[in-house]
Amino acid sequence: MADSTQPGRSASDIPPDGWVAAVSPAIRPHLRLMRLDRPIGTWLLLLPGWWSIAMAASGTVPDGWLFALFGIGALVMRSAGCVVNDIYDRNFDRQVARTADRPIASGAVSVPQALLLLAGLLFIGLGILLQFKRFAIGLGAASLLLVFTYPLMKRITYWPQAFLGLTFNWGALLGWAAVTGALAPPALVLYAAGFFWTLGYDTIYAYQDKEDDALIGVKSTALLFGEASRRWIIGFYAVFAALLGLAGWLAGLGIAFHLGWALGVAHLGWQVWRLSPDDPAACLRLFQSNRDFGLIILAAIVAGQFIG
Repeated sequence: MADSTQPGRSASDIPPDGWVAAVSPAIRPHLRLMRLDRPIGTWLLLLPGWWSIAMAASGTVPDGWLFALFGIGALVMRSAGCVVNDIYDRNFDRQVARTADRPIASGAVSVPQALLLLAGLLFIGLGILLQFKRFAIGLGAASLLLVFTYPLMKRITYWPQAFLGLTFNWGALLGWAAVTGALAPPALVLYAAGFFWTLGYDTIYAYQDKEDDALIGVKSTALLFGEASRRWIIGFYAVFAALLGLAGWLAGLGIAFHLGWALGVAHLGWQVWRLSPDDPAACLRLFQSNRDFGLIILAAIVAGQFIG
């Protein structure tokens, strides 16, 4: 197992306290397998969908029912993705201090139990998907190809973050389709924008594991870019910001959106300025701050429907 005593690194990425720690031991490993004690992944999956719903609202308040369905769907599908990831990675996880205590790697949840949980999550996800328009149903079902293949990418390419970007931003397409029953240029540009956002924030996240990944043969953009990573992240965020601004313009959003966009760009600049690649805890905090960034952009999109 990789050294768990590296400065700035805890032995496990599982929070020792919080609400999950207070539930029955019989179900606690399953909740941890679903990452319900670490909601940042759900937020990052959800926010592009909320952005798209709000952007497609065309001068009105975004549909609250769709917001709720996407919220539940993001929680369920992120959990399903975590189960798939941990089944695939159980042998890798046992070799890394940060992940050795994950439920499947540690034996707290067996693979058959995990597959049963996955089936239940996918059933719930199907129930949510069937609430949408026909085109959106087909589009949502197509995302399963990415959900099941993304966790394998770290084995074969130094760009698994790119495949995560394709997966986690699918909501930018699905949100627009759920509102309008079709796709349009703003949704396509928003999807492309989110792809570059994910390349940036997940490269920051990958810094936490760069030593362990190098030892066990797992690939990432953090390893690929090395000491040039900051410049790459600046580039990714710059392309994201430009495409996000273009999507807002194509959707006819007003000046309030562009003011919020500028505030969001400042937040991304702060992330790059504060980046310390050799401090895993600091990288995690910067990664998690993308939830706040995403909410800034959501507020900007909603305001842009009415102001300017």
